[in-house]
Amino acid sequence: MPKNILSRAHSRVLTKQHKIAVAGVAALGTAAIALSATPSSAETVTTGAPAANTQVATGLALQNVKGTVTDQLAAENIKLDTFAAQKKAADQAVAKKAADQAAAKKAAEAAAKKAAAEAAAKAAAKKAAQERAAQQAAATRSVQRPQMQPVAAKTYANNLDGWIRQALDIMKSKGIPGSYNGLHKNIMRESSGNPNAINNWDINAINGIPSKGLLQVIPPTFQAYHVAGTSWNIYDPVANITAAANYAADKYGSIDNVNSAY
Repeated sequence: MPKNILSRAHSRVLTKQHKIAVAGVAALGTAAIALSATPSSAETVTTGAPAANTQVATGLALQNVKGTVTDQLAAENIKLDTFAAQKKAADQAVAKKAADQAAAKKAAEAAAKKAAAEAAAKAAAKKAAQERAAQQAAATRSVQRPQMQPVAAKTYANNLDGWIRQALDIMKSKGIPGSYNGLHKNIMRESSGNPNAINNWDINAINGIPSKGLLQVIPPTFQAYHVAGTSWNIYDPVANITAAANYAADKYGSIDNVNSAY
């Protein structure tokens, strides 16, 4: 609704009132002229009755005109009051609508803020729960995991007994068969327990590849049956024993089955 509707309506109503007032004044003027134009009592009244009637009629006419103007002014005032009431109601409706919209917006913002806070709280709770679960799982695994006792590295004596025992442990880890007695008897027959023994007189020596070490292994055989994790030095006692046992397992089933030169 335009803001100046009451002003325009009021302007139009005032214009009508002016017209009515002018009309009323004109009517009063006409009645006055008519009254003044009536012959005076000295000139026209012969019996007194006509002059009296004329004055009464004129008075009634003036009263009727005055009453009409007053009624019209009252009607216009009622219209003005009606327009003012309508404008006030319209203004109140606009203000109420604006207030309702502001309240709705504020409520929506509060709801969105609350929803965001709840979502953040749920996310934080979920994360905390996951962290607790991870900690509990780690604690459970720690309890279930057997406590490993540090094992000292096994040591071997630097002699024939120690060399045989170390070779047997390596052979066992590699799946190479053989026993302490089988190794010992063949070592004593081949080299008398001398890790630096070398055969310079047999056919291998004649062919330029003499047998060497505790179990008198020729270099090609040592290289072909070398056991991973041991030395590549053919004179190394453990490397020599394991290579010879590996060769014997391939050719004879086990070093225990060898009872002579092989």
